[in-house]
Amino acid sequence: MNQQTEVAVFGGGCFWCLAAVYAQVRGVTSVESGYTGGTVPNPNYEQVCTGETGHAEVVRLEFDPALIPYHDLLEIFFTLHDPTTLNRQGNDVGTQFRSVIHYQSAEQETVARKVLAEMAGVWDAPIVTQLAPASVFYPAEDYHQNYVEQHPLQGYCALVVAPKVEKFRAMYAGRLK
Repeated sequence: MNQQTEVAVFGGGCFWCLAAVYAQVRGVTSVESGYTGGTVPNPNYEQVCTGETGHAEVVRLEFDPALIPYHDLLEIFFTLHDPTTLNRQGNDVGTQFRSVIHYQSAEQETVARKVLAEMAGVWDAPIVTQLAPASVFYPAEDYHQNYVEQHPLQGYCALVVAPKVEKFRAMYAGRLK
């Protein structure tokens, strides 16, 4: 990470969905799928899938705040998933699919609280997104990185991820790389 970039960590269901979108956002310099917020060191995908490690599937973004502010990354985050469903996104069910923002600084926490308050007026149900301090980030296995780009015709990618990517592209055309 260079001096001009910051880190953001978000969980909102399957990390493939978030990674596929954020990889297209101008100002995001890297996207890595992984796990955070749990108790088991160096968890693997199979362990996280049990829901017993406490980890969430997340994306770790490096971004240039001069090109895309943290606030705007959060607005995109809230359009990519349903922050009102506890521990689930569609058919993905379990604590590993929770909606969570892991802030990296006091400034990010302040911005996240502001955006959460703004979003409360947008959604019809209470927002259950967790706000948590940064914790150890464990990169997911190599085959999870850039998964959608490598497997666009795989069923989940075509039926679940592709519509989210299209929604992002339509809503945020000015934010595309």
